[in-house]
Amino acid sequence: MPKDKEPHRLLGLAQATDLILHLPLRFEDETRLTPFTQLKPGLVAQVEGVLVHMERSRGGRTQLLFEIQDATNARLRIRLLHFRPNQVAALSPGVTVRAFGEARTGLFGMEMVHPRYRVLRPSTPLQKTLTPVYPNVAALSQYRLRQAIAAELDAADLADSLPEPLRQHLGLPEFAATLRFLHQPPANADTALLELRQGPAWERLKFDELLAQQISLQRATIERKYQHAVPLNDAQELGPRLLAGLPFTLTTAQARCLDEIRTDLAAPHPMHRLLQGDVGSGKTCVAAACAALAVGSGMQVALMAPTELLAEQIYQKLRDGFTPLGVNVVWLSSAVKGKARSAALAALADGRAPIAVGTHALIQDDVTFARLGLVIVDEQHRFGVEQRLALRAKAAPSPIGEGAEKEGKVLPHLLMMSATPIPRTLAMSYYADLSISSIDSLPPGRTPIETRVMSDARRTEVITRLAEFCASGGQSYWVCPLIEESEKLDLKAAIDAHAEISAALPQLTIGLIHGRMKATEKAAVMAAFKAGEQNVLGATTVNEVGVELPNASLMVIEHAERMGLAQMHQLRGRVGRGTRASTCLLIYSKPIGAIAHERLAILRDSQDGFEIARHDLRLRGPGERLGARQSGQQMLRFADIESDAHLLEPASNAAAELLRQHPDAVKRHIDRWLLGGEARLYA
Repeated sequence: MPKDKEPHRLLGLAQATDLILHLPLRFEDETRLTPFTQLKPGLVAQVEGVLVHMERSRGGRTQLLFEIQDATNARLRIRLLHFRPNQVAALSPGVTVRAFGEARTGLFGMEMVHPRYRVLRPSTPLQKTLTPVYPNVAALSQYRLRQAIAAELDAADLADSLPEPLRQHLGLPEFAATLRFLHQPPANADTALLELRQGPAWERLKFDELLAQQISLQRATIERKYQHAVPLNDAQELGPRLLAGLPFTLTTAQARCLDEIRTDLAAPHPMHRLLQGDVGSGKTCVAAACAALAVGSGMQVALMAPTELLAEQIYQKLRDGFTPLGVNVVWLSSAVKGKARSAALAALADGRAPIAVGTHALIQDDVTFARLGLVIVDEQHRFGVEQRLALRAKAAPSPIGEGAEKEGKVLPHLLMMSATPIPRTLAMSYYADLSISSIDSLPPGRTPIETRVMSDARRTEVITRLAEFCASGGQSYWVCPLIEESEKLDLKAAIDAHAEISAALPQLTIGLIHGRMKATEKAAVMAAFKAGEQNVLGATTVNEVGVELPNASLMVIEHAERMGLAQMHQLRGRVGRGTRASTCLLIYSKPIGAIAHERLAILRDSQDGFEIARHDLRLRGPGERLGARQSGQQMLRFADIESDAHLLEPASNAAAELLRQHPDAVKRHIDRWLLGGEARLYA
């Protein structure tokens, strides 16, 4: 058989032994026969009888019709829509036929149309276990797939990867028995429970999957302890000097997070920490203090943000804070060209510029650092593993770390930031390799944001309210969501909205910003809005509305039903930054689905980012929340981190025990679960 035709390859599996974890979607009961007299329309059943009549129906389509008779002398008609000559030859009067299919009412009584059937010897025994139905592809029949999986179950090493005392302590069934039960359950098994992926066997499988994830992540954490980084102790006391120059003091939550990060930065191995907090909670201020610690230790800092506007906003904040301290902050993006770019690159290469802020431009080949000690990544879910690795790889050998370099390369510390709080279950699973600091309160003075949900049938009312608001001296955002499938449609929606508002409110100055504009054009529009020269700023995405403006206290979001909870919550956080009462209007278009309706209701009723994040995870699952973090790492196939949350802590504890005491079991478990070997560890 050609390799590309092997069952596991057709399914996209790395090796044949991976078939043992290719589990059924549902089951068919071929362990018993149903008498013809008990058949009802819609009932899926197995029947058996002696063939008593056969004919070909010649009409619009030739069909093969035959009747079988069971032990009660009742008859059932079988109708084949497609057949081959060898099938006709095998169906001679007197043979015994066993069929499995759905009963239906025909012109001559009960019948089955194109059931699965076979001709067999009388008294052929019935199946002893339920028949699995697997997810498959067109080139692979269920029969062939069942044969291949059954062969692997017989040939594969199903030895338990859990030490027996641990397995018994956890109350889990044996692995081999679990696999055989899930592939070939007995006739009396509860198929409804199996198809819902519940019960002891599924509990064992989900636990094993979470255990593999925990082993991988904990091993990554352990391995980082053997990597080398320059301890950042801020001998120059630049951090306290930066904080002393701020017009405010850190909140208790900010100070706590800074202390946690400071402790990590002082260690001789690389920090790997996530700083999370709501929009406006002060993450950038904490990041600036961390940058000061690094610069005060003689090292350089690279801060990368996903969009030019967001990166430039951060650059301006850092420049304002560090320039009085004599620290040069350079800006790198696709918009920085010519002599300005050459000067920035030279300053980074020879160490004259301790801090670089930018977009993906920071990871270009011609960007080098003299002594990179700290990498900060804002909105970390927007970047892939490869991009973070590329930035960390900019670290050059440092004189401070010469002793360590003999044992391994010196790596920079890594601080990632996210304005989308991570629910506990997500932190315990996909982010278990990270230390997490949470800014769980907002700075004083933030005003509550009234959130209202309105149908676009009330659009005229919204525009009237906008006019009154701007007439009182306020400024507003008007956002059209990003439609990923069609950038042109997205742009048209923004332009149409801009034209509509401009025509309806000629007395106002309406700005427009979208992804196809040049960086210089975006900067000019944003500067005009910030200067108060525009009453309303229309935009296409959340990240393009990255400016902080206390006077902008009205947010209108069109087609809110298309947007996720986290996205809308982040966007809403752009208002409520001044003393003026702030409002967010969520405009939806009918028809609206139940889930979209629930999202809008959650946002209307809550301003707690952690609570909203929990609902977002429940509604959408982890995929979109993780973004590109999982590049190179498989998602969970069986376990669900919300409904199976009770397994997370036992899996984490078991992983720690195996890593400490049972290295052979660790290898066996990882090889079995991570499809051909351990997947790439998170970066």
